[in-house]
Amino acid sequence: MTQRISHWIDGKSWAGVADRTGEVFDPATGEVRARVDFAGGGQVDEAVAAAARAFPGWRDTSLAARSRVLFRFRELLAKRKDELAAIITAEHGKVLSDAAGEIARAIENVEYACGAPQMLKGGFSENASTGVDVYSIAQPLGVVGVISPFNFPAMVPLWFVPNALACGNTVVLKPSEKDPSASLFIAELFAEAGLPDGALNVLHGDKVAVDGLLTHPVVKAISFVGSTPIARYVYETATAHGKRVQALGGAKNHMVVLPDADLDLAADAAVSAGFGSAGERCMAVSVVVAVDPVGDELVSKIASRMGSLTVGDGRSPDSEMGPLVTAAHRDRVQSYVEAGVSAGASLVVDGRSVSVPGGGFWLGPTLFDRVRTDMSIYTDEIFGPVLSVVRAGSYDDALALVNANAYGNGTAIFTNDGRAARRFQNEVEVGMVGLNVPIPVPVGYYSFGGWKDSLFGDSHAYGPEGFHFFTRTKVVTSRWPDPSQGGVNLGFPRNS
Repeated sequence: MTQRISHWIDGKSWAGVADRTGEVFDPATGEVRARVDFAGGGQVDEAVAAAARAFPGWRDTSLAARSRVLFRFRELLAKRKDELAAIITAEHGKVLSDAAGEIARAIENVEYACGAPQMLKGGFSENASTGVDVYSIAQPLGVVGVISPFNFPAMVPLWFVPNALACGNTVVLKPSEKDPSASLFIAELFAEAGLPDGALNVLHGDKVAVDGLLTHPVVKAISFVGSTPIARYVYETATAHGKRVQALGGAKNHMVVLPDADLDLAADAAVSAGFGSAGERCMAVSVVVAVDPVGDELVSKIASRMGSLTVGDGRSPDSEMGPLVTAAHRDRVQSYVEAGVSAGASLVVDGRSVSVPGGGFWLGPTLFDRVRTDMSIYTDEIFGPVLSVVRAGSYDDALALVNANAYGNGTAIFTNDGRAARRFQNEVEVGMVGLNVPIPVPVGYYSFGGWKDSLFGDSHAYGPEGFHFFTRTKVVTSRWPDPSQGGVNLGFPRNS
């Protein structure tokens, strides 16, 4: 019997009957492993209502008590990380070591959120005017919505949910319908850690559920990660309905390799960052910019490393790269390979020839050389194991190439010249920069986010900006006058 995956509302699994469901695949075999309930408007209302009921009590829970829940959740997550990694691999397809790495980075964010009492301190000015004190307090927004993508089913929800809860908000999480089980595992761990019923709800589904959250009058804010067209839609729709929004979009991350770079280090980095998680990362390197005269040697080194990669079921300890998440996505990525060939790019390694027994959604690592900036393999976010090499004549040409791109999520430069690296970090128009680091994902106490078409809204994810996003500031001016003082004064208040 096919497993049923349903919503988590008000501290328990939803017991209703869904009008619509979706298939959840095992990407390594192509088999349907479960059916997931899709929310309609009624379920959206149920989840939001549960969060709204839980909000007053959770808002008024002390910072110390909220932190204790997060500490307990962190310990439970660390203790059961292998179970969660297995769930991620079974539904997403990434290899177990990659899933474990995702959880490790998620735990960093939970640990940061445990410091909420330090982050939520306000300011105080004694005797700002004669006998008058002024102070600020950071208060939660209310019910917030989190809409997360398929590629990091544990880490991305935990970019937002811990900070939102630490600040005193309650949450409705809408994970990807492609790999929904990780979110339920997280919700159950939060319940075990002592989070009150309704403070975290999980709503499965598609555009109906998303639109329900974007337009619901009770939802105060939306956090989103996904493709740029959908991020733009989320931002425009939710802000039109009066919500605070952080919407992180797509990427086309460039890795610039200067002539003085260690080419072995650069080739290792290009393969690791280009093909880890089958390229299904918003921080994956998808373009290598080889600055003359290193192009031929660099391409040769990258290709030789690709030949030794083991593509297979992510549950196998020998596998280094797993399948793509669905057949439709595999076909879409493969169509870009065909488009690159048709456009005249040099196909150095053809991933279409990979063969893995037992079915599944497979496409091997693919390498193009001499890619032009007008080709779709360069302009579009492919989100798969396709790496493009573009040649540049100089540092200035490489910098101009990166800055001309519509996306500004992440970038890297490989060089042994500190002056060039320092100049690059200053001049490049990208939100996250790696100096000899191919995937510059910030640690939990900094914030994650890009520029240009990679971010809609003002706030980046997690870290200090996460706490700022999930709170609003209230300023209190107080005076405790002597009873003998008084009198009417119709003038504008002045400090004295």
